[in-house]
Amino acid sequence: MKRLISIISALVLTFTGFSQNQYQVLVERPNEKTLKGIISREVLSSDTSFKWYAENLKGYKPNAAAMEGLQKHKDSVQLIAFMGTWCEDSHIIIPKLYSLIDMSGFPQNRITLIGVDRDKKTLSHLCEALNVTNVPTIIVMKNGKEVGRVIEFGKYGLFDMELGEILKTLN
Repeated sequence: MKRLISIISALVLTFTGFSQNQYQVLVERPNEKTLKGIISREVLSSDTSFKWYAENLKGYKPNAAAMEGLQKHKDSVQLIAFMGTWCEDSHIIIPKLYSLIDMSGFPQNRITLIGVDRDKKTLSHLCEALNVTNVPTIIVMKNGKEVGRVIEFGKYGLFDMELGEILKTLN
């Protein structure tokens, strides 16, 4: 399993090193665009199909522990976030995650955003390899190993609170 996580981590880092956008555009339902693969925040914020992105940035106050953890571990942690452009939970959480990233000064190149289709599949079978069954899922990696994950809104109903707890456990 450790070897698999290292391989997947290297794969994700390789993909993001070559290009910000390596995805397919699907139309799974009328008037709905699904992005499947490695996507960028810029695609979400600039595509008029995703009006929800700007709308869900309003009024967000990040969790202090999450901000502190991201600042403290900005050079040692990698985040892999799985989302569905069709998923209402992703519509709420992913813009706030990027707002948290901005406010904490966490480097943009240390987060990889992966779009999944309605069957929770993505390119290169990453969902299966990392056992992602719900979106959004934010995986915290350190030294090529998973150290924790936040699934949907997390156990408290506040994704950033759980993210802060995960980061607090790191040395």
